[in-house]
Amino acid sequence: MAETPRTTRSAAGPTRRTALLRGTGLALGAAAALPGCARGTGDGVGADGKVLVELWHGQTDTGRAAIEELVEDFNRTHPGIRVDPGGGVLADAMLQKITAALASGSFPDIAYVFGSDLASVARSPSVVDMTDTMRSTPRIDFWDPAREAVTLNGRVRAAPALLDALAVVCNKKLFEDAGLPLPRPGWTWDEFVATARKLTAAGSGRFGTGWPGVGDEDTVWRLWPMVWDLGGDVVSEDGRRIGFADTGVRALETVAALAGDRSVYVDPKPGSEQMYRVFLSGRMGMAVTGPWQLPDIQQAKIDYHVVPLPSYSGRPMTISGPDTWTVFDNGEARVRAARTFTAWLSQPAQDVRWGIRAGSLPLSRNTGALPAWQAQESRTAGLPVFTKALESARVRPVHPAYPQISQALGRAVSSVLLGRSTPVKALRTCADEANAALLIPR
Repeated sequence: MAETPRTTRSAAGPTRRTALLRGTGLALGAAAALPGCARGTGDGVGADGKVLVELWHGQTDTGRAAIEELVEDFNRTHPGIRVDPGGGVLADAMLQKITAALASGSFPDIAYVFGSDLASVARSPSVVDMTDTMRSTPRIDFWDPAREAVTLNGRVRAAPALLDALAVVCNKKLFEDAGLPLPRPGWTWDEFVATARKLTAAGSGRFGTGWPGVGDEDTVWRLWPMVWDLGGDVVSEDGRRIGFADTGVRALETVAALAGDRSVYVDPKPGSEQMYRVFLSGRMGMAVTGPWQLPDIQQAKIDYHVVPLPSYSGRPMTISGPDTWTVFDNGEARVRAARTFTAWLSQPAQDVRWGIRAGSLPLSRNTGALPAWQAQESRTAGLPVFTKALESARVRPVHPAYPQISQALGRAVSSVLLGRSTPVKALRTCADEANAALLIPR
């Protein structure tokens, strides 16, 4: 559901996470176009002997400034390679751009691809296998979500680019006004529902919490930690059906309880901007969000508290939505240069700069141990909660049918939030649609 921040950056406009989550819905239409795409031409070595690497980074504002600064440093320290960061489009349009580029045979060397889109993009033979590159780089202790998000069928298909996690940000003043203690790690979803109810004051337009309601990936990915904690999964072990037919109903019952209490603000528009505006205006007690939202919360002068997601079991459980640097084959010299650049970006010395400037969590434990990151945590209230959450975070599967599963579940969650269906009926319809998608040969 990723972007400081991010591919965009303002309290009133889309966040990086807004853009990140919009990308998933495009993958269905893209998949059919990818197999058999043409290979790029030219060896990429210029008259000056330098290898040109075309980078579509997808960032704007602070993210763009961060990646351009890193590129400048790389070009200065690697005289045989010149990375050009000027091409491409914003991240939320990257899948369409890449699909068209692959079909025409004129594609970049590296592109910022959302993790939820990687399985579809990696069906192209022009996508470079990065397994050997990641294994041969100096040892980096990547967080599990960073590794899992780029691994498909046992092979590494991209380099990790950005890492995040969900937690709950609480408005301390609203808790105090309601006479409620602040939540502590180990709390449950039942406690979350009860707290949201007590924080709600319908007459004054105050809500306990919020949830995106349009049925997109932003709606869906908040439900997966609930499913996983209950013992379910996105896809069953045999790969032929969903793995949340029962656990999904229980998770949707929690959503239905919030809706029934009228304690949840259901954002009617894509991107969740309105939901965050309600929180930033001091009219929402709890927001399930990621570290990308902290700068806006601080700017709004909200006195806040960050706590891990609740669970049913009391054990920690959250979700991470990593993004990727995907490398494409434009000839041996350019592939070698692109591998060099992405491996360099993954090193802690560069990763810590990218994380601080672009709003990412550390890709590795090595980065998290650096003094620069420790200083960032010490001056950003609540940030250590998000970093620690990576210890228990899981990721959505890198599966070509995931977009269809997400769309089906998104409609189910939305229908329950809006009171148009019961959890049982909504999940049954979701299962019919998603199971059909899983049976399609790929």
